Amino acid sequence: MKINSTMKSRIQQAAILSVALATVILGVRYETQSSVTTAEVEVSSHGTAGIISTMSEIQYDASKGAAGSDASNLTILGGNPYGMSGTATAMDTQDANTNTTGAAEESDAEWANKLMTTVDDYMNVRESASSDAAVVGKLRKGDLAEIIGTEGDWTQITSGNLTGFVSNEFVVTGDAAKAQAYDICLLYATSTTGGLRVRETASEDGSVVTALSEGERLEVAGDAEAVEGWTAVTTSSGATAYVKSDYVTVALSTGTGITVEEEQQALAAKKAEEEKKAAAQQAANTVATVQNAPVAASYDDVTVLAALIQAEAGYEPYEGQLAVGAVVVNRFNRGYASSISGVIYAPGQFSPAGSGRVDQILAQGPKASCIQAAQEALSGVDNTGGATSFRPVRSGRPGLVIANQVFW
Repeated sequence: MKINSTMKSRIQQAAILSVALATVILGVRYETQSSVTTAEVEVSSHGTAGIISTMSEIQYDASKGAAGSDASNLTILGGNPYGMSGTATAMDTQDANTNTTGAAEESDAEWANKLMTTVDDYMNVRESASSDAAVVGKLRKGDLAEIIGTEGDWTQITSGNLTGFVSNEFVVTGDAAKAQAYDICLLYATSTTGGLRVRETASEDGSVVTALSEGERLEVAGDAEAVEGWTAVTTSSGATAYVKSDYVTVALSTGTGITVEEEQQALAAKKAEEEKKAAAQQAANTVATVQNAPVAASYDDVTVLAALIQAEAGYEPYEGQLAVGAVVVNRFNRGYASSISGVIYAPGQFSPAGSGRVDQILAQGPKASCIQAAQEALSGVDNTGGATSFRPVRSGRPGLVIANQVFW
């Protein structure tokens, strides 16, 4: 059939239209493949209000009706329970063709009367709406408060046992408070049953990492891949693992304000605990000096021991020098070698002996305090509790601290 110019033009237009249509289809397919899957709902990078709202409802259902075991700092709130970036705003968009935004709207209503501070540390809460009023407590970063009312540039709040006024300059409310909370506070999954298995993968065939008792909680791993029926958590070792969603409640961990009296009590308790620890450490570091049987030693034994003491603890207080001598004698008594010199020069034991430093000191003659420490140690005096080793305190090795060294 002969094709005239008009038909040829129409065929070319159809071909161009086909290519354009294929490009659109491939483009859509490309967007679908690059989308994020959450609870089996695909949300493309550009998305639609209806799809985002559906995702919102599914996420909300996963956590609603769950009362955390630690009610003092777990807030069960709807909407965006997994802290997904940008979802809070998207969930407020309602699609005329879908009826799935009820949970998100209900969630936002919960935040209408909430308040959080924007300061990096804390802000004062005052007795009345004035910067001259007495301070009754503090609202710290991460603390959540309920709004009672407003008075000029001040808002009356209640949080925990704290009630008072805060300056509006340093607080956010409603949606902004919600965004602040999900930005700085952590989400926790709390077990509602005993023996809940924590698995390496989101599968009942996954290896069991550990098990949670009822009320035990783990931080939710918000960056992990979402798998229907499973909640990603972070274990104590920092690894990502999974628990069955049916057996946990997901809750936002927020704080409460602290009154002046509560803060004073907390500071007093902290001081008492520090004093208790210091006393325990002092007791652990206090070992009674004992008198053991003397060791038969020659003049050479005394001088070589004094030389080692000077090499290892020449700048330590006398008790530190005695302690080094006692370690050598304790080793001798336990059969490390058949002589004091044998203990000191044993391969790989005392580095100054192997490096030649001990011999250098012997050639010059040890100083008097080190000779005295060697003589006292050989006479059986032990202030180390029987230690056979020592290291500098900075090594972090636990044991009995004498001056700048730790003995065990």
